[in-house]
Amino acid sequence: MRTLAEEVPVALEFNGIGYAVLMATPADLEDLVAGFLLGERLQFPGDAPPAVALHAVEAGIVARANLSADRTQALLERVRHRTTDSACGLCGMENIAQAMRPLPRVRAVSAADDAAVFQALSGLEAHQGLNRRTGAVHAAALVAADGAIRLVREDVGRHNAFDKLIGAMRRAGLGWDGGFALLSSRCSCELVEKAALADCPLLVTISAPTHLAVRRAAEAGLPMRVLARSDSLLALP
Repeated sequence: MRTLAEEVPVALEFNGIGYAVLMATPADLEDLVAGFLLGERLQFPGDAPPAVALHAVEAGIVARANLSADRTQALLERVRHRTTDSACGLCGMENIAQAMRPLPRVRAVSAADDAAVFQALSGLEAHQGLNRRTGAVHAAALVAADGAIRLVREDVGRHNAFDKLIGAMRRAGLGWDGGFALLSSRCSCELVEKAALADCPLLVTISAPTHLAVRRAAEAGLPMRVLARSDSLLALP
């Protein structure tokens, strides 16, 4: 019988404030927090990831971390926007503006060509141990410019997998070094945002992007390769 993938609620608490609950695979959660903080703009690429304390509770896991004092106001603002009742017209508009905040321009440059993308695609399955056992999880990979896979993280959620990869890179002091990110998923606008905030030089996804993802990537100057298969891909923009 195929092994079933684990999926548990992971409650994130920053500076003692309940921030979010994610449904995630209960592995590499310290990486998840480090990547999530970057994606939420509560930390920046030059910041040191905080220590994370994990606490098992009856229904799931609580992950606690303390941010520096200068991030307290940003944390409170983000909590307010996450908990605002969007039935209020003005508040709803404010939340939309927050969701569509300008993205930083990607400064890093990838040296990878299409051959490197095809090589990474052919080697990804060998790094997806959890997916081989379950058939139910996504992968996010850090790939070198020559197509060699350097690091992989897996999770039931494609956003979580990418956060785990970015967080693992932050915690290990790894850079993109002319390489790229390879995701076993479609390309949503949230994944584009995470890539831009992590200064990813090239985002490759196995499935198609949304219209908004393409637009946001163009705004950030983020090159993409989508619908990536063993012998074909689509370059955007």
